[in-house]
Formats: sequence, C-alpha cells, structure tokens
Amino acid sequence: MTDTHEAARPGLSIDHQAVDGIRVIVLRGEIDHDNRDSLKEALLPPEAAPAPRTVADFCGVTFMDSSGINVLIVAHRAAEDAGGWLRLAGLQESVQRVLELVGIDALIPCHSTAEEALAG
Repeated sequence: MTDTHEAARPGLSIDHQAVDGIRVIVLRGEIDHDNRDSLKEALLPPEAAPAPRTVADFCGVTFMDSSGINVLIVAHRAAEDAGGWLRLAGLQESVQRVLELVGIDALIPCHSTAEEALAG
C-alpha cells in the first residue's frame, strides 16, 4: 500500500492510501455530525476520476451515527453514478449493527477486511 495523505480531525482520523488504482480510506475514531463533512470529502470520488473504486476501512471506527449513514449513501450513489463502486471493510460490531438495522449492508458491500474488499 502507498500512503498518499493523512488528515487528523477531532474525533476522526482519515488516512488515504492507494492499492492498484483503488482508493483505500482508513478511518479511526467516531463518526458523527461534527466530522461528517470530513468523511464526505474523503469518500466522494474525485471529480475527474473515471469509474472511481473506493474501499472504506472502518477497522478503527468505534461509533457512527445517522450522519455517517447519510454520507455513506451519498458516496455510494456518487461512485455508482460515475461507473465505480464503494465497499466497506473492517466494521466493528457496534457499527455493523447500525448498518444492518438501517439496511446499508444490503446496499453497500461489506467485507471483513480491506484485503477482502480489494479482492471483490
């Protein structure tokens, strides 16, 4: 993996990497109303990216509220509209449960690890 950028926000750490042309966004901390814009900025596909492919690695996310769910839906739709995809990986049990309750796991593919998400 190639580390291309790291941003620290209060309550949320966002690390950008690239693996074989796939963006990997590694998240750590809590996702809520205060940092939803940082998450949205990280997950939305770049303007000029043809068929953007993104793996969001939630391995270090301990909490996510409805703000994060809304961002995931927007990012998923933006990636699909551009001919790409968004996959989620490494969801901790508390975050996985929230995604299952609202049905996001049926909309966006969820994988146990980033490696599995990269493999498809």
